[in-house]
Amino acid sequence: MEKVVLDSRSERLILGKTCSNFLRGRERFSNWLCSSQWKVFPVKASYATTRISSENIEPIAPKMFLRSDSSDMKGFNDSSCLWTSPTNDHILDAYEDEYGGIIINPDRLPWETNAFGTALQASLSYWKLMGKKGVWLKLPLDRSEYVPIAVKEGFKYHHAEEAYVMLTYWIPDGPCMLPANASHQVGVGGFVINDQNEVLVVQEKYCASSLCGVWKLPTGFIHESEEIFAGAVREVKEETGIDTEFVEVIAFRHAHHVAFEKSDLFFVCMLRPLSHKINIDDMEVQAAKWMPLAEFLKQPCIQDDSMFKRIIDICIARLGKRYCGLAAHHMISKFDGRSSCLYYNVAEPHDFNCQGT
Repeated sequence: MEKVVLDSRSERLILGKTCSNFLRGRERFSNWLCSSQWKVFPVKASYATTRISSENIEPIAPKMFLRSDSSDMKGFNDSSCLWTSPTNDHILDAYEDEYGGIIINPDRLPWETNAFGTALQASLSYWKLMGKKGVWLKLPLDRSEYVPIAVKEGFKYHHAEEAYVMLTYWIPDGPCMLPANASHQVGVGGFVINDQNEVLVVQEKYCASSLCGVWKLPTGFIHESEEIFAGAVREVKEETGIDTEFVEVIAFRHAHHVAFEKSDLFFVCMLRPLSHKINIDDMEVQAAKWMPLAEFLKQPCIQDDSMFKRIIDICIARLGKRYCGLAAHHMISKFDGRSSCLYYNVAEPHDFNCQGT
């Protein structure tokens, strides 16, 4: 029996012979293509394979062709046996993203490694002919054995989360235009001061030896899909048990080559306390208390560090209404239709927070 497949590199149809252990069950075609005596026929196609008649060559959806006539292309027509549409075994289940790239459906991956490898090869050939550029492959934790198969086909690591790893494949020659992995981590610190001019401070349980015994502002990292102001309120609550209300972003720091060579954005937020009783999280925090502002400022770690001292100076200026921070304003842009927060310090007509007394 002969077969016809498309050589994706040169966009030609190749006619050859297959071995006798013909397709059984759901095995894919790479398991039974034992090719020999190749014959090459040029084709005019933009798909993975082509329907061939005695009159012309007409592109169709990708399918595998089988026929019993082994002499040559003569007599190969629409009566030939067609095997499998791209929605079944040949092509991985996938959909296009908004930029015309391919996102492979992680919920419809084959359950067997050889089947995955075969389908991945066929899919890449098909997408090349379709003129696609970028391919995204999300492999769940229970399919981790597929990672070396994808890497062997040319996929590269993009990022990893607790439950999956994301790989990408750039089809055209030239530099990859797919967006890189996230380059920043985002942290927040809460400056909370009560009516007695006391600052809410904590001592961390796990820290560098140089910071042992130091009283600092509650800090932490923003969660996925969490607003800056919401993260600051949450971190203060988790570490100290104090409920707060967001006022403004006072300042932010931008540092580079921090954890795992990522850049770091750290936002200092002024928060208004809504409760007073402290209840610490003993998993992260050694101690927490309300400390008089003057005592807090006398700490050597504040006095000897120009950045921390400047941050506290800005917070004090804000308390004296000699400085205006960045308030959060919910807005919807027609550009993407999404609701988001715009942080800015232009005072509204009814806002007296930034006016001097």
